[in-house]
Amino acid sequence: MATATRVAVTGNSRRWSPSWWCTRLALRLAGAEAVRVSVRHEVPETAVDALIIGGGDDISPEHYGGELSEPVRLDPERDELEMRWIHHALDTGLPMLGICRGSQLINVVLGGQLYQDIRHLRRLTYNRPGLLPTKQVRLEQGSALARICEREKLRVNSLHHQAVRVPGDGLRVVGRDLDELTQAVESTSGQPIIGVQWHPEYLFYLPSQLRLFRWLVEMAQVEKQKSPTG
Repeated sequence: MATATRVAVTGNSRRWSPSWWCTRLALRLAGAEAVRVSVRHEVPETAVDALIIGGGDDISPEHYGGELSEPVRLDPERDELEMRWIHHALDTGLPMLGICRGSQLINVVLGGQLYQDIRHLRRLTYNRPGLLPTKQVRLEQGSALARICEREKLRVNSLHHQAVRVPGDGLRVVGRDLDELTQAVESTSGQPIIGVQWHPEYLFYLPSQLRLFRWLVEMAQVEKQKSPTG
């Protein structure tokens, strides 16, 4: 009997974490089992088939040459934990989805740069955070993400004030908002890696967003079949 696809989901360690529960539900709808990973929830890296780096607090500026004087909410222990998981995924080919902070951190690990605060760059998009799909995003024609979502224009939510400024090695920008700020990146190496600046776990009721989780599960199943023990 085939074992269920297991997806590690990183995030904060708080008892009440809406993003964790919504991601867990989205993965269940996609046919996978979510495995919570945080500084209080230790999981062997070899025990999962795919990885989601979740959203949350800002990344410490020391990791990308930012200004330490900027007002940011930091979680150094989580930074260290998630960077270790990202390196593991890069080394082993583990399929990986980055959500908001997660997308930014994947970019930083690959040598990219971030805007520490994009609010002063906003002209055509509201700065107010929200869970509803009110922001417009344009996906690059022919990109893997456009094929997955089955469309090139999306309405998404927005909970961030930082964003990718320079893509890291092996990443390319495939999604932008009306202000031309990066909203999505994907791998150019063939490894299944996608990062989105929005929160699809809160939009799982939209077919285009649930397809992101289904893509991750499908990629995990493909990689398992390649494995000698798969």
